[in-house]
Amino acid sequence: MNSGYEISKRGLDFMAAAVGLAVLSPFMLIFYLLVRCTSRGDGFFVQGRAGRDGRIFRMVKFRTMRADHKHDPNPTIVITDSHEDVTPVGHFLRKFKLDELPQLFNVLAGHMSLVGPRPTVPEQVAQYGEFERRRLLARPGITGLAQINGGTGLTWPERIEWDVYYVEHRTLIMDLKILLLTASALVVGTEKNVRRFRDVHPEEKV
Repeated sequence: MNSGYEISKRGLDFMAAAVGLAVLSPFMLIFYLLVRCTSRGDGFFVQGRAGRDGRIFRMVKFRTMRADHKHDPNPTIVITDSHEDVTPVGHFLRKFKLDELPQLFNVLAGHMSLVGPRPTVPEQVAQYGEFERRRLLARPGITGLAQINGGTGLTWPERIEWDVYYVEHRTLIMDLKILLLTASALVVGTEKNVRRFRDVHPEEKV
């Protein structure tokens, strides 16, 4: 990947995360207190995730589920907003992706980017084949190509295809488009805009 792209992207990530945290910190404090005051447990959910080149980092988000919920590393299991362990405040935060806001700290620290493949748990990475491991060549992102094309409305293999395509074709223009489309998807819902990778890119070889 072009070093100029990497340097520019990191600079934009750092500035955007710093400005975002400065502007959004009062709202983030309110969300944190709402989570703490309406259900037992900490306001944050912190979990080890695999970042670029498989390096493990601690990803942070607002806790949206009961503190005693047992997380299953199986990527095919999707936790929907109607899951019995999702709290009422968690339902609101998940609906508008507000639970992801603390990941701006991860972006600031360089663990993540604004745009990239979503980070997965080490147990999932341990099961990756050669094709899946290609998604680890980029910093994981708060949003990504898979998210704007259906997110959890896609199967796990379809999400992998979108992620690998992003890693191999990423540019600053593509990143900006993904950020704009993410804002649009939050309004209409990502699952309502599902686009199958093979329908859009039938020529790509896996």
